[in-house]
Parts: sequence; structure tokens; C-alpha cells
Amino acid sequence: MWTAFSSSLKIGSSVKWKATRLALPSRNVGKVRESNLAHGSLYRFGQFVLDSRRRTLSRADSPVVLTPRAFDVLTFLVQNPNRLVTKEELLQAVWGDTFVEEGNLTRYISHLRAALSDNSEDTRLIVTIARKGYQFTAVVSVGEAAEKQAMVQVPTAESMGADARPVDELPVKEAVPQPPGRWRKAAVVGASAAVLLVVVGLVSWRNFAGITPPRSQKIMLAVLPFENLTGDPNKEYLADGLTEGTISQLSRLNPEQLGVIARTSVMAYKHKGERLDQIGRDLSVQYVLENSLRESGSHIRLTAQLIQLKDQTHLWSQDYDYPMKDIISIEDDVAKAVAREIQLRLTSEQQAALSRSRPVNPEAFDAYMHGYYFFERNTNKDTEMAAKYYERATQLDPSYALAWAGLSRVRNWQAQVGLIPTEEGHRLAREAIERALELNPNLAEANSQMSRLKNFVDFDWVGADEFIRRAIALEPGNPEYLDQAALSAATLGRFDQALALSRRAVGLDPLNAGSWDSLGEIEFFMGQPEEAVADLKKAIELNPDLWNGHIFLSQIYIMQGRPQDALPEIELVRYDPARAFLYPIAYYALGRKKESDAALSKLITKYHASNAYQIAEVYAFRNQSDEAFEWLDRAYVQRNGGLVGANVDPLLKSLHNDPRYAAFLKKLNLSA
Repeated sequence: MWTAFSSSLKIGSSVKWKATRLALPSRNVGKVRESNLAHGSLYRFGQFVLDSRRRTLSRADSPVVLTPRAFDVLTFLVQNPNRLVTKEELLQAVWGDTFVEEGNLTRYISHLRAALSDNSEDTRLIVTIARKGYQFTAVVSVGEAAEKQAMVQVPTAESMGADARPVDELPVKEAVPQPPGRWRKAAVVGASAAVLLVVVGLVSWRNFAGITPPRSQKIMLAVLPFENLTGDPNKEYLADGLTEGTISQLSRLNPEQLGVIARTSVMAYKHKGERLDQIGRDLSVQYVLENSLRESGSHIRLTAQLIQLKDQTHLWSQDYDYPMKDIISIEDDVAKAVAREIQLRLTSEQQAALSRSRPVNPEAFDAYMHGYYFFERNTNKDTEMAAKYYERATQLDPSYALAWAGLSRVRNWQAQVGLIPTEEGHRLAREAIERALELNPNLAEANSQMSRLKNFVDFDWVGADEFIRRAIALEPGNPEYLDQAALSAATLGRFDQALALSRRAVGLDPLNAGSWDSLGEIEFFMGQPEEAVADLKKAIELNPDLWNGHIFLSQIYIMQGRPQDALPEIELVRYDPARAFLYPIAYYALGRKKESDAALSKLITKYHASNAYQIAEVYAFRNQSDEAFEWLDRAYVQRNGGLVGANVDPLLKSLHNDPRYAAFLKKLNLSA
């Protein structure tokens, strides 16, 4: 956190709902059933016997009543046990050439679970595989049907007549097929889809708002990554952006009652067929939102499902089909409707923010989403692409505050890592963020970015603290902002508050290695090395490529007098400047001064232009105070990010009694 290496990292970042109308090939329903169902066969699983010819189901010789469609769904699952059965397979087998909303299938699955008393997580017969389909987990044996069986026969659709429907059948929404079309300005969707999806997730708030989740007074929800069902892999940027936008909208609505898992943790499940119950255990959530987007001509279709994980009950599902041209215009009305629906008490500031929100130019939004996508990829080349897209977004819509905030962040990052001249990068970053705040002072992302500049460019710690507090007030459930606030609190000496904020971030983003890493760093600087080691190792377990964790583990071992344990950690640091900084310290601690001298000389030769603070740390650790202060002054000129922790850095301990140290901290606006 306080090294230049970690301070320049993109800690977290800003921006699924699933059910859909599926276009299925034309087939005769009767022929599908005839080809898939084994006539005259009995299927035994547990206490149940299913007779596919007589269309009966019994449990311990007692009949179990099912609707015809539910029976067909169960039969297909029973005939395909212990494998992933996709939703497309089920819909095709049971509904054939009829266009059916995917939400209907989820209702039948819920009906079957109730009929089978399938409520125990450990013995569940029908397991939901996130965003993919279902798995029937029972051991199934097949036998021939007996001639006489006292069971309730499930009527078929054919036996009831073409227009009839059994009274116990579940309602099904069916749609007339429409030819697929090409995307027309698909980016329009994202400008309001995130808000629209807030309705999807929270319109059912009353279904679970009264439930107290275990070990917590807060309901925990995970928004799974949007599934891109457009058939166009180039639309992944839109799916990712909608995931982030939905999380952002939900997390700010009622943070005291609803905790929303952050983007980094849920994106771990993108393109993975993980069981929902396992996701619930991993993230400690009681509910998930599954989401998808499709295209149809000039329309966009968004589908959402709210699932309770303890019994995998689908509490609510809905399909939205809107003309592209109508989506942006409903954004404000939808946001206000959500507040009314769940009876939120919006503050005056939130009300003002809603009233000030405005439609976004569709092409500008598309450019913004591209910029966000490339910035998240975290390579120098992708960062250049992100800058181009953010610039294009601001050119297409100069009043687009979020695009200006994104541009500021990219410019600051480019300056930090030397992709553009430092002074120029900081100037461009400041101009962009000032423009964003002028356009929308209530934009959380803009306040967060200004806090970064106040910290790492201005050394205005109090000002940085004010801006990040403002960001959290606007978006309390964003773990990135909580990590920033933890850094700010620690810099100002409020370590207990920093620790609490960092733990909140981990709770909202439990699979984010960066959040665990930040927690470990704070514990280290608080003098809790054992706790720090445990949390840093957790970070590395989640992401072995997280070299920052190895940096701090090596420092902890050196400070504990275990430099021999630090060397293997240094080898695992996959960042050359960081390794170059750590070796002279480790060698010096091992008493290998010549090797330390050589390593220090290499560090200065290769990285003096950007890593002056780290050179100062090495000299201070080696008790060479004159050289240490010389390089601290250079770091000040460089605006090196490591200076944010100069008042608590244990590597500078040898300088504490030197009057120059207090004078330097005063220049940094820090207190000892």
C-alpha cells in the first residue's frame, strides 16, 4: 500500500441476470417426446419411481402429482443424470419449436424441487449450475414397467386437446418467433440498463427483506457476470460494463440492509459452470442475481432471475424487451420507481443526483464502455487503447462526467508507470477530473479519483480524506473506495478505522486478492505481523501472480530477523524494479554487504528516474542517513507514491531521531 509499487496499482475498479426468450429450431413437440422418452421404462432414484410410458411418478408407492410440463422436464433430467443439462437442451426437448421465456423453466424446476421435497443442500437432486443449466445428481437405475401400478397418470398436452391446459399447469409466457437482427447502437443499453436491472433485483425486496441472514444483520447478494448471448464476442465489453453498473447501482441503494459483492469476486465465475450452492459458500451470500442480454433487431432483451441459495428457489424472474430508442429516456423514472418499490428513504443528495442525471449520447457511452474494458485488462498496450476510447467519449459528449473521470484515471496511471511524462500526465489527469466534478459533483467515481490526486500528487492528505469520504457517502458498498479510505485513515494515523474499513472491503469482495493484500499491509504497519502474514498469504492463494504480497512478506521476514526466509519470497516477485529494491535489503540483513552494495548499485543505475523512494528506503535500512535524505528529496520531486507512508514505514526507522526526518514529514504535510 505504501510502496510506490503498490500505490500505483489499480486497486479494484469501477463497472448478470439471466433468463431469456430462446429461439429454438422448428420441431414437432410430440416427436421430441417420442424420440427422447424411453417408452415402457421405469426410472428408479432414491424412494422415487418414474414411469415414462404411463407418465406417473411415485414415492414409496404413493403417487406424486406433477403438471405435464414438469413431468417432461423431470423425465429429461432423469434420463440424463450426473451431467450438465443445458437450459437450451431442456427447452428444446420440452417446448420444441415454441418460443418460451427461460423464466418458465425456472418455475418448473422450483415446482419439481417442491414435489421431490428437494430442500436439503447436501442431498439436493436438482442442482443449478450457474448460467448454464442443471444437473440431476441421483443414481438412476432403469427397469421395465410393470403391467399394473397404482399411480396418478400425468395427462399429456395432446390428450387434453390443442387448446386445453390442465388446471394445475404453471403459467407459461410464450412469444411469436421474430427474426434475429444486428445490433444498432448497442451501447445505448448500458446507460440505463444498470438502473433498469436494479428494478429487477430489488422489485422482489419484500420477498426477503424481513429475513435475517445467518451471522449478519445484512442481506448479502451477488450479481453474477452478465452472460453475453448476442452471439458476438465483441460485445463482451458491454456485458462486463453492465455487470459493474448493476453492482454499483445496487450497492448504493440501501447499504445498511443490502450488501452487494464487488465486481472482482463475481467476475471469477465468468464463463464457469459453478454450482450455485458453491458460489453461495464461497461468497457468503444468501441470494444471487443471474442476468443475460440478447439482441433482436432494433430491440434489446434483458433477462433477470433472483435466486435464494438455501433452497435454490427462483423468487422472481423477468424479461425486458425495449426498443433501443426508448431505453435512455426511462432511466430517471426507473431509478425513482425502485426507491418507491422498496420504500427507501432517499437522502436529499440522492434525490438531487437523480434529478440531475441526464441521458447519455449512445456512441459516447459505447466508447466509455470500451475504455473501461481495456483499462481493466491492465497492460500498457490496453491502457493506451483505454485512453483513446475515453478521449473519444468526451469528444462525442463533452458533458459526460463519468468519461472525464475515466480519462483522468488513465492519465494518472500512465504518469505513475512512465508511459507519459509525469508532469504532463498529472496535469491532464487534474484537468479531466476537475471537469468531471464540475459536471457532476455527486459522481462517486470522480470524488474517488480526486482523492487519488490529492494523495499522490498534492500530498494533501486531509483533502484526499474528504474526497474519499464523499465517495463512500455516495456509494457505501464499493470496496475499492473502502480500500482507498483505509489508506487515507492509516496515513492520518487512524489505524483502528483503517483496519475496520479494510475488513469491510474484504467482506464485500472476498475473492479479490488486492483487498486481502491491503488488509495485510495495514496490519503490518499496525505492528501485527502474524495477522499480516496470514492475510498476505490468503491474497497470494487467491492470485499467485499478485507480486505485491510477496514484497510485503519479504519485508516482514526481514524485520522479524528472518532474512533467509525473505529470499524465496523475493524470487516470486514478478516485477523487476521490486526485486531490485528488495535484494540489497535482504543481503544487508544477511551480512552479505558486498552483494548488497552490488544490488543497490544496480537499483540506482536502472531505476533512479522513477524509484527514488525505494532507494532511500535501502539507504535508511543500511543506516546511511545522508544518502537516504538525498533520495527522499528526489522522491518528493518525482511525486513518488511511496511517500504516502513515509511516517509509518519501518524501513525508515533509523531516520526517526534525525531532525531532518521531522522537517521532511512537515514538507509532506505528515506528522510523525
